[in-house]
Amino acid sequence: MELKKRRGETSKQIFKQPILYLGILIIGSSAGCESLGNREVQVQPSPTQPTANLQNNPNFVAEVVKDVGPAVVRIDATRTVEVPTAVYSNPLIERFFGENFFPPQEKVQRGIGSGFIISQDGRILTNAHVVEGADKVSVVLRDGRRFAGKVVGADPVTDVAVVDIEGTNLPTVELANSDNITVGQWAIAIGNPLGLDNTVTQGIISATGRSGSDIGVNDKRLDFLQTDTAINPGNSGGPLLNAQGEVVGVNTAIIGGAQGLGFAIPINTAQRIAEQLITTGRVEHPYIGVRLIELTPEIQQEINQSNLGFKVERDRGVLIVQVAPNSPAARAGLRPGDIITQINSTEVQTADSVQDAVEATNLGKSLQITVNRNGSTQQLTLKPEQLPSPSR
Repeated sequence: MELKKRRGETSKQIFKQPILYLGILIIGSSAGCESLGNREVQVQPSPTQPTANLQNNPNFVAEVVKDVGPAVVRIDATRTVEVPTAVYSNPLIERFFGENFFPPQEKVQRGIGSGFIISQDGRILTNAHVVEGADKVSVVLRDGRRFAGKVVGADPVTDVAVVDIEGTNLPTVELANSDNITVGQWAIAIGNPLGLDNTVTQGIISATGRSGSDIGVNDKRLDFLQTDTAINPGNSGGPLLNAQGEVVGVNTAIIGGAQGLGFAIPINTAQRIAEQLITTGRVEHPYIGVRLIELTPEIQQEINQSNLGFKVERDRGVLIVQVAPNSPAARAGLRPGDIITQINSTEVQTADSVQDAVEATNLGKSLQITVNRNGSTQQLTLKPEQLPSPSR
């Protein structure tokens, strides 16, 4: 059970529209399917550049595309999957021959996504879902050159992946400091939406700090940038740029049925994850095994009228509503109905602050958690563990 934030929600969904990741997937019928070395990676944020005088430079988008476009790539990924043989739909044949008599057929899934080059010798950032399960990855540059790609590592929890190609003197992007992003600033996306190579769209950053639960992707442990820049399936893994042509985010998802709502992974987060993938091939995600909700008077009333097995005396705070069996939280003695008030002597008032405190803790290092339990204060100690892999 991953630690999750469920603000203002119990059994209701925050978004009814589905979240769509942006890789294009085409299913074919033919059989078959299409750790890095010690390379220097230029993934440090570049120094802040002066804000462009856009009134005196109405073609700033064209200049960004000219400078950055060559470093944006198309990623073609193929994977082989097994599908049941059509004869299984005939119960008579299955009765006499058995369901294993006819082996499953193999089909090829072909996906298209985007990415961008971060080092001259061929390291590329993209989304994990673009290359997930791929048997073969191919990278195509804007000038038409095609390279075989090798997946260095992929982290589905943050949807970040690193791909390596063998090249020299390749065009690269510059990375901004996404902590300095302000709502309303220009945003430019370059990618391959719907298979249309080298497509450019422009808009603004319309919000920052959108949590996974805010947008309905509770399995993602990060805060997203929101943009009204037009992004579509195929933009996955492509860069979201500022007016100076620096990467501020990695485009990753849209909300089905909505318009002007796209989401990107802040580049500081993507850079941190990429460095771990390059160094170790995996990413540490500390986990304690609780499900949280931020209390309001309405939620307090709903919980107290439910059959959850506990009552809540407060109408504000971070409430534990579920504890995963055999998790660090369970072994430490945390219970549903506990209200977390402090972590390591620091007051917490939101589920995000609890999540951030857990994420900032090294695996195996102790956390001191203070809770209010039925009106009395309890202090417990636990050690976060690696987030379990999701069951398929």
